[in-house]
Amino acid sequence: MTLAVIDDIFSMFNSLGALSYGEDVTQLAHILQAAHCAREDGAPDSLVAAALLHDIGQFMDDAGNAAEKRGIDARHEVSGAAFLASYFPAEVVEPVRLHVDAKRYLCAVEPGYLKGLSRASKISLALQGGVYSAAETAAFAARPYSAEAIRLRRYDDMGKRLDWDVPGLESYRDVLESLLIAK
Repeated sequence: MTLAVIDDIFSMFNSLGALSYGEDVTQLAHILQAAHCAREDGAPDSLVAAALLHDIGQFMDDAGNAAEKRGIDARHEVSGAAFLASYFPAEVVEPVRLHVDAKRYLCAVEPGYLKGLSRASKISLALQGGVYSAAETAAFAARPYSAEAIRLRRYDDMGKRLDWDVPGLESYRDVLESLLIAK
């Protein structure tokens, strides 16, 4: 049954969520904080779900350790979006797929954005292709879901606070269930 995928996702998050992948907070704390930021911002449920699920690719095939430990970009946004596309609509999947591109875009268009990135985000940025060129910036801005990806990226950046108590995974079950694609 399709609902079982939510249990599978939560199980993955709980079993690997204690890893930090170079950040000061654990992966579980990070995704919960990002989702909480989206909720607090009044984002639609699809973007709240995307914020919760945006790093799911980090939990697959040890992708989260790729940048810091192996010096490669495992393209977690692509693998995560590919997994999610079987269960969720484009309104959830595409911001996930584009959240790395949104970082590259914001570095190009927003003065000071690059300087404000965490150390781990700066390492991964270099591996992900660096700051967008003018042509890449224009192409990204024209893509469907680019605005949602930029919002997601901001939640991603805000979700890295130490000792911030936010609601747990179960508080997102109804949102995820409501967005599942019927199969």
